Amino acid sequence: MIKIGIVGIGTVGSAVIKNLQKNRDLIKSRAGKEIKIIKGVVRDINKHKNIDIPLTTDYKEVTRNPEIDIVVELMGGVDKAYEVVSDALKHKKAVITANKALLAYHRFELQKLAKTSFEYEASVAGGIPVIKALRDGLSANHILEIKGIINGTCNYILSEMKKGRNYKEVLKEAQKKGYAEADPSFDVGGYDAAHKLLILASIAYNIDAKPEDILIEGIENINLTDIEFAKEFGYEIKLLGIAKKLDKKIELRVHPTLIKKSEMIAKVDGVMNAISVIGDVVGETMYYGPGAGGDATASAVISDIIEIVRGSKKPMLGYKIPLEIEKCSLIKSEDIISKYYLRIAVKDELGVLEKIAHILAQNNISIESFLQKPRNSYVKLLFATHKAKEKEIKKAISIIQKLNFVIKPINYIRIEE
Repeated sequence: MIKIGIVGIGTVGSAVIKNLQKNRDLIKSRAGKEIKIIKGVVRDINKHKNIDIPLTTDYKEVTRNPEIDIVVELMGGVDKAYEVVSDALKHKKAVITANKALLAYHRFELQKLAKTSFEYEASVAGGIPVIKALRDGLSANHILEIKGIINGTCNYILSEMKKGRNYKEVLKEAQKKGYAEADPSFDVGGYDAAHKLLILASIAYNIDAKPEDILIEGIENINLTDIEFAKEFGYEIKLLGIAKKLDKKIELRVHPTLIKKSEMIAKVDGVMNAISVIGDVVGETMYYGPGAGGDATASAVISDIIEIVRGSKKPMLGYKIPLEIEKCSLIKSEDIISKYYLRIAVKDELGVLEKIAHILAQNNISIESFLQKPRNSYVKLLFATHKAKEKEIKKAISIIQKLNFVIKPINYIRIEE
């Protein structure tokens, strides 16, 4: 029998306990041994009276318990979770976590501590087995690009806005349905997706970047005019996590993106997640499914438990030997090259378009397409540019924003083709 301790029994932890019991015979058959959770760690035992396993408020009763083989960390957060997981690893426990924030900041430190198995499939895209695909199934490939919808909250909001609904209305509905938290900033600000992207990039490129090192933007400034422009020019707007290998440099970014409707990933709506991975040997592969929720995440956690019970011991981030031959460096956010969409609200005056085009040209930015949307008291100018550097587009925007005929903050979205 394999004995497990679980730290954190919320939505996911409860689903793990339920599904281990529900599919007990199937799991035992696949793992080769019986699996039993013998202790859980919670903040307040009185709030978990319906849980039929022994409970404690002291995580050391799990991480230092000689009977326990595997510690499953589902508490969330960074600092306390790092303390718990580190203690488990130091006491030679196998560890499973679904904690993307913990891994976004401490994955390389934890890899050094992990002398036993360390699995984390549930940390990215819920029930989609993308970690296993990237670390194992695609291990023969140089990963050229990862492009993913890895936050269901944002995808739901943008999908609903295509129906003509405004951002604030849809966000409130997402909160009522449980797709968004009371404070949704972590999701809609792009930080949740950024944490997941960093984990995938570590497996793909062995690169130790932190959230503060990469470009992160959310969907808070997207409005119906942007949705209309996208539709008119054959695009969808999605919040994407993007990783690209350009020679020996790695580009990592999370932001709203205009992508062609013909792309498979553009067709993914609602709370679903989808990740495209391009390898130099296999070409493009695509992974689709539920990215969150108790049962979907529990499915990934239990698959990790089975993997460990079977005796698999894999390098945590996928490298037995450090990839020193081609040590990759991170491209600075300001040096990222992309096409851009600009939304500029201006007074209806002569010469406005000419002045804006002149400033763009002075900053090496040329206009690919243009649309004008008249309003009662002003005009919305919508531009799509050819490729330009991030620092050049930002410089041009800062200059245009100060012109006396510009009446609202300028919004811009990157175009991925």
